[in-house]
Amino acid sequence: MNLIFTNHAITRLYNRGISQEKAYDVFANPDGQLPGKIPGSVKFYKGYNEQRIEVVAKKNDKNQWVVLSCWTRDKNRKLHRYQEPLLQKLIGKLVKKIFKA
Repeated sequence: MNLIFTNHAITRLYNRGISQEKAYDVFANPDGQLPGKIPGSVKFYKGYNEQRIEVVAKKNDKNQWVVLSCWTRDKNRKLHRYQEPLLQKLIGKLVKKIFKA
């Protein structure tokens, strides 16, 4: 299977200490996948020890997969960054209700 890496993806791999071989393994043998933020893209992810590597790819006009970006995430992190503010807001409302009563 042929996989094309954008310059941005190669730079991110280098900066984050992830090899192209590891990114390819995540893409070819993921633990799972989710829709990416960019329409038509897919986020592939796979766990390695305490880290989860995520690879975002999209098919081009020639139906070839192109890696757009790649990063690592701590597997023990319970909440994603978009959930933390929501949880803080809900706890704040709960605390206000408790102390109003």
